[in-house]
Amino acid sequence: MTTSPIVSTLDAGQQQIAGEALQGTVVDLIDLGLIAKQAHWNVIGRSFLSVHPSLDELVAAARDFTDQAAERATAVGVSPDGRSATVAADAGTTGFGAGWTKDTEVVDAIVANLAAVIARLRARIELTEKADPATQDLLIAITARLEQLHWMWQAQGA
Repeated sequence: MTTSPIVSTLDAGQQQIAGEALQGTVVDLIDLGLIAKQAHWNVIGRSFLSVHPSLDELVAAARDFTDQAAERATAVGVSPDGRSATVAADAGTTGFGAGWTKDTEVVDAIVANLAAVIARLRARIELTEKADPATQDLLIAITARLEQLHWMWQAQGA
């Protein structure tokens, strides 16, 4: 990590662990938001009227959590990187195809992407437990809400 103008209360090792966890979270959430917006613009089918606004809810949550994770990274002296090239290279999402997409396929894709992001968040929760409990708390809160959304998306496709 480069020298930061922000002086962290964490030692260098703690800062690195927290910074890497937060950076990974930032790119995953940016991509999740982009995936949900792409799906929002292209969903078709009988469940359009319920899927379409649910995608906006997911976009809003992803964007809010992205900002929280990026600001936490900044608070611990780590510069967050949300550039498109970084997101494309590092995000752990499963992706989303181009063009019109049936509502049932959208639901399946959102469930899969949420599961992928949640799995990576759970790993980061474990990594940050001792290094930075404040970062861990943030990751736990994000995970709890994404798990709630994951359940709701699964129920929509059942």
